[in-house]
Formats: sequence, C-alpha cells, structure tokens
Amino acid sequence: MDYSTSLLRLTFLALGAALVLLVVRSAFRLPHDINDTASIFDDGAGCTRFSPWACGRQRRTDTTPKSKPSPPRSSHESDVPRHPLDPLTATEVNRARELLRAHPPFASSPSSLAVHELALDEPEKPVVRRWRKGAGDALPPRRAVAVVRFRGESHVLAVDLEAGAVTPLPAPASGYPTMTMDEQRALCAAPFSDPAFNASIRRRGVRMGDVACLPISPGWYGPAEDGGRRLIKSQCFSTEGTANFYMRPIEGLTVLVDMDTREVVHVSDRGAGIPIPAAKNTDYRRAAADQEDAGKQSTFGYQAVRAPSMEPAPEGPGFEVEDGHTVRWAGWEFHLKADARAGMIVSRAAVQDPSTGARREVMYKGMASELFVPYMDPTEAWYFKTYMDAGEYGFGLQAMPLVPLNDCPRHARYMDGVFVAADGRPYVRENMICVFERYAGDIAWRHSESPITGMDIRESRPKVTLVARMAASVANYDYIMDWEFQMDGLIRIKVGLSGILMVKGTPYAHMNQVRQNEEMYGTLLSENVIGVIHDHYVTFRLDMDVDGADNSFVRVEMARQDTAPGESPRRSYLKATRHVASTEKDAKIRMKLYEPAEFHIINPMKNTRVGNPVGYKVVPAGTAASLLDPEDPPQKRGAFTNNQIWVTPYNKSEEWAGGLFVYQSKGEDTLATWSERDRPIENKDIVLWYTLGFHHVPCQEDFPIMPTVSSSFDLKPVNFFESNPILRQRPTQVNDLPVCAATA
Repeated sequence: MDYSTSLLRLTFLALGAALVLLVVRSAFRLPHDINDTASIFDDGAGCTRFSPWACGRQRRTDTTPKSKPSPPRSSHESDVPRHPLDPLTATEVNRARELLRAHPPFASSPSSLAVHELALDEPEKPVVRRWRKGAGDALPPRRAVAVVRFRGESHVLAVDLEAGAVTPLPAPASGYPTMTMDEQRALCAAPFSDPAFNASIRRRGVRMGDVACLPISPGWYGPAEDGGRRLIKSQCFSTEGTANFYMRPIEGLTVLVDMDTREVVHVSDRGAGIPIPAAKNTDYRRAAADQEDAGKQSTFGYQAVRAPSMEPAPEGPGFEVEDGHTVRWAGWEFHLKADARAGMIVSRAAVQDPSTGARREVMYKGMASELFVPYMDPTEAWYFKTYMDAGEYGFGLQAMPLVPLNDCPRHARYMDGVFVAADGRPYVRENMICVFERYAGDIAWRHSESPITGMDIRESRPKVTLVARMAASVANYDYIMDWEFQMDGLIRIKVGLSGILMVKGTPYAHMNQVRQNEEMYGTLLSENVIGVIHDHYVTFRLDMDVDGADNSFVRVEMARQDTAPGESPRRSYLKATRHVASTEKDAKIRMKLYEPAEFHIINPMKNTRVGNPVGYKVVPAGTAASLLDPEDPPQKRGAFTNNQIWVTPYNKSEEWAGGLFVYQSKGEDTLATWSERDRPIENKDIVLWYTLGFHHVPCQEDFPIMPTVSSSFDLKPVNFFESNPILRQRPTQVNDLPVCAATA
C-alpha cells in the first residue's frame, strides 16, 4: 500500500471519528463528562435519537427541506415516578450507573463496563394490583434489573436504588444480551480496517466514501461456526446517487467480525459478476420527487390527495394523560410506557362498566415480546438472515421520533422514552409514542326499520377509538404498532409493515434472462434487484386479568352437527362445544380454517346475572404460520412461533418469548421449552401468547419503498358486560363539529 493511500485512509477515519463524536454530542446531548452528576444532560432541551444504522467513511448531507423547529421539550431531568410501573427516570438511571460502576469487579475498570439493558424491576404483581393512588399508598421500593458485559462476560444484576445494593442474578446458559446502539454503530465501521475487505470494494469499482455497512445478527448454527465467540456479520451497500442505499447492495460480500475485539475474522466475496443496481428511481424522499416532477404540466389525482385535518372537538381531545403515563378515555384507564426492548408496554388496562360505574380489570400487562423475521434464501450470503428484532436489536431502541401530522394527527399527544446508553447514561427518545382519538367514518352500531313496519327508526352511532402508536425502524424495515381501544370494551392490536425491502443483487435485468426452473428465492423488482421472500412473526405476551388475576382458558370448538332422520327439514347445523384447558398442553393452538374455534379467557368465579362466566376472547384476523422444519436452527430459536396461541401460568421471569439472551442463542430458553413443563392453568393467574404472522412474497409495488400492509387481532368482551355497553352512546349532532375560522 503506498503512502498516499495510507494518508487518505487515515484522513477518512479521522473525519469519520470526528463526525460520530459530533453526532453523539449534539443529537444525544449526553453529559459532557462521564463522571458529571451535577446535570443529567448538558442542557435542558433533552436529546433526540441515535444516528442511523449504516455508517461508512463519510456521511452525506441530507438536502431534504427541514420543518420549522419544534419548541423545546422536557429534558426529563426532574421526572419522578408516580406509579409503581413508571419506567426508570433519568435520575434513577444515573443512580443505577453509580451503583454498578462501584460494584466489584466492575469498580476495578468502570470504563470496561457496557450496559446492554437497564429497566425497572417491576414490583411483584399482587403489590401493584393492591396499590391505589390517593389512598395513602406509598410507591413500592424502586429497583432495576441490569444486563451488562464486562471483560467478555455477561452479567444479570438486581439493583436496589434505595438501599444501594447490587445483587447478581442467574444468567442464561447460552446466548448474549441485546446489542447496544453504541456497538451497532461502531461495528458497522469495523470492516473498513480490513485490507481484504477494502480490496473487494475497490474491485467492485465503488468509492470508499460511498460505502455504507450494516451489522447483521448471525443466528446460531452450531459451535463450529461461532467458535464460542460473540460474532456479527456485516454487509455493505453503495450510497452513490440515492438515500435508499438498501436498493444498491454490494452483493455476495460478507464480513464476519468479533464483536468484543472488533477484529475482522473472515471476509467472503461470492458476488463476482453481480452488478450493483442503479440508483435511478430508488429515492423515496419528497425532495427527490419534487425535483423529478419539476416542469411537469399535471399531477395525477392520487398525488394531490391530502390527509384531513382531523381536528379535535372544540373542547379539545377527549382523553387525558395523567402523571405522564396513565391514560384515561371513554371509561378506559391504562398505564402506557416506552420500553427499550418491547417498544411499548400497556399495563393495568381496565374499563368502566356502564351499568355499575365500576372500573373492571381486563389486562395486567401487554407487549410485543419478540419479532422473528426469517429470510427464505439458503445461500451463503443470506442463510443466516433470521432476525430476532426485539432480543437482538431492541425494538424500542430502534423506534424513531414520530412525524407530526403524518404519523399521528394534529391533536395527538406524545410520550418520550428515557433509555440507557452503553456507558450507563440516560438519553431521551423524543416523540416515541403518540396517543390520539380516531374517527375514520366507521359505525359503532346502527339500526333502521323497514317501511313495512310503519316505524320511522333510524339510529346510528359513530365509532370513535383511542390509539396508542409507536413506529420502529429496524434498519430497512419499519413497523407500526397500534393499540386501539374501543368504547365497547374491545382492544385491537395492529401491526403495520412498511419501509424498504432487504434486496439481493442479481445479474438479471429482465425475467426473460432467467433460466427455466432457476431458483431465485424471490421476485425481480427492478433491474438487477431481487426482493427475497421472508416472513414476519410478532409474538405478543398478554397477561390477562379478566375481573381478577385467576382465569381459565376455554376453547369453544365449532363443528357440524347432523340432524337425526325426521328431526328437521335441515340436515345439519353448527354446534359449539366448550373445552376448559387444564394444563399448558391443552392450550397449544394452531389455527385451522376448517376446524374453527373461539378462544376465551374467562373468570370462572364471576358470572353475569344469567349465569355466563365473564370473559374476553382472542379474535384472530389474517395471520400466517411458519413452514420451516422444526429442526431447522432458526426455527428452533423461533420455536415460539410453532403455535399461534400458547397459555402459560404467570411467571415474572418468563417475559421474552425467545429467552432473555436471544443473540446467538441455541433455542433452549424459549416459550416452547417453558411450555413443555405442562403446568396447570385452570383457574390460575395465566398469560396468553399470540403470534401474528405475515408471509411476504415481494412484488414490484414494494419498490422502492413499501406501502403499509397491516394485520391485527382483537381482545373482545364475551359475556363481560350485561348488555351492549355503548347502548347509551349519544349520536353526533351538527353542533358537535368544530368550527374553523380564518386567521388574520
């Protein structure tokens, strides 16, 4: 290597390091000094978010027009907990950091300590259920659980924030903690230190300044592959000519990196002869569209559509957020918070009974427990792409600030997340969750009488709902997560998929070039671009407490019942038969279209006035099931998707369907293994797990960015109320509508 090349490389590295430092100092606004405890943040405006995943030798300037700056937001420096389930405050995070850094053996080298997870250790469930605000109840002692790495070892610790005690807890036998954002950013720069990688880039004719790399979790395929090391794979793209570098893969180039040493272990280049797809038509930003449309005489109708203003009622939104986390609306009350791993957690959901005025329990805690995304390409550069987005990357860590007026309507209220950097310091993810009322023109209930009855009746009520929303951008993919509360007691959990496909480079520019019977593992989306087939599975943990903690799971089977000869002109009818699950094995459910059933969570000790047990039921919508071999290594790790429904007895330690340590795990600590114990679940405190699935065969409409596709499931009251709970909802009148006046 000549002197000028070395000097150029050093210059790029210096510029890159300076820019990363600038991003960290300005975007995160972390403390100036690692030992500075006088101020949690370096100013009072808070922090925003981490820099994008991909990084390279230099970053391009975004020329997208910027919106007007928003008013300064709270730094959360003065936040205090007001509810037993409130997340750790910034002050508590700093307190935990102090205690961890002083704890042996970490005290010997505090700078070697990396904090991977730090979250509230929630009080025991009976304590939380008994607690009442305003009844003189003090908050339970505040504790945290920390997952850290120190000199190549993983540790799980309980941190008593009041007593100042740090206690080791058992750690999983295999796997590693969720990656920190700091190391994700650092690891995507690791390939540039390797001569073989740089040589491969030069052979492709790509300028180093145009290369962006992504850290990709490798899964687990046996000890021979990982060698007992914490590894990551990196693949790269060309950013030349577009912000959508995902559509310009440097195909076949894979770099294996030791995460702890940052050493490049191996470089594989199997992409000779595969061109880098062109940048044309890949940019999805508004500025790029405006530039392309400049000079055109007309726009088509769909391009001129604008979202309605969705103005709130004159008296303002019909919901309130108390103490930052308690949401009340239309008889509903629940606790809402951001979480670094789950993204968004809904707790203590209760609804008011219109006949008594009493607020009744529905769900103790609900969250996305894990996301499993296997790609269906077994070739060397793709077989390992079987992501666990929550346990490997942190679903909440990847959440980006929501865009007002586009992600959420005008009258939405926003909620921030306070998370923890690898050095243990707090930072703020602004506008991570929004809450808003939604009216989409739907009908809550209606009836009109036919003229033949002589009765002039036309009764209709609008359906207004309350939505809590977050969106996570896990590299290329965007997930929109909605918890929608309805006035009739129904909760709808919806997942939307958008963002950008993970694509594969190919020499083919047209389908007529593809050999007959050649396996492409996907769809040709554009010249030299294949969208690879993949699945998405989102497994939800739903700790249902229907009118109390002890519930039962009931499968209501529907089957054809034939009539006896001469019994009726009908030959058959549908019969429903109830089966109460005794143990976990009885509650493992795989959906079957021609074996329909309903799935109820009931309180067997509470009945309606006519004797039906009160309950809620899971109502699936469109979903998908995994077709992988159960012994395929990715499916063994993702065995929690083997069924669409599981029911387990409540266990505080069983929260993450893929296990506490998912990264490079072997699959021995999952929901599937816990359920093998076949524990009793009848009239017990039980947890329902539901997996929402998508098969995605890409199509050209997904290029260069995907229109959102969604699916959902419902938690619906079933004999929970004595009658229709919204019978007395009043209709909307003209004078209920907002009056808009022009401003001077």
